[in-house]
Amino acid sequence: MNEQTLSMRLERVAAHVPAGARLADIGSDHGYLPVVLLSRGAIKTAVAGEVALTPFHATERTIRESGLSHLISVRLADGLAAIEPGDAITAISLCGMGGKKIRDILDSGKSRLSGQERLILQPNGGEQPLRQWLMGNGYRILCEEVLLENRFAYEIIVAERSGPVMYTAEELYFGPMQMRKRSPAFLAKWQRMLRLKQQTLADFAQARQAVPEEKVQKVARQTQWIIDLLA
Repeated sequence: MNEQTLSMRLERVAAHVPAGARLADIGSDHGYLPVVLLSRGAIKTAVAGEVALTPFHATERTIRESGLSHLISVRLADGLAAIEPGDAITAISLCGMGGKKIRDILDSGKSRLSGQERLILQPNGGEQPLRQWLMGNGYRILCEEVLLENRFAYEIIVAERSGPVMYTAEELYFGPMQMRKRSPAFLAKWQRMLRLKQQTLADFAQARQAVPEEKVQKVARQTQWIIDLLA
């Protein structure tokens, strides 16, 4: 990874950042995304936020070596606290953490959101509670994709505030746009998940101690959703 190249996962995230955006990359992981986008002339300016000192210093070093310190502000802050009103941010990226963690960052930082930003989110699992938060806060999902990298299925969710929006339980589980597109990577992910769910149900049936009925019913319901999806 250098000033012009990104991992396939971050390359797909970069594709959803609007041209000329003022980007806040939260949990910036060395600052690769803003550095590459600015090097390509794809965005105007960026904030790179980190909550821990070690990644903060690593991000500072990347940006200093890139010669883009005048265009990227590196800030040691918790979540969206890295964003200041004067930044006039138009896009926020949150990548490489669990969906619940991304949800919590958005929720605790709601006062920093103007409602005009595009959210480009790349959760590592936990997509359902993240979509639930987006729906509950008036964000419409514009685009979703699944990509396979290093044998792991990554999801990208792009959303903008639109006012009230309603998704079904299945749409929150699979992703409303994913269900329509049914890409090969998406179907492969859920074929694998079906095998895991069926194995879980078999394990429940053979468990020495009774598994709570509510837990069994939840997994059985999700299993049936996946069967119906793949039918």
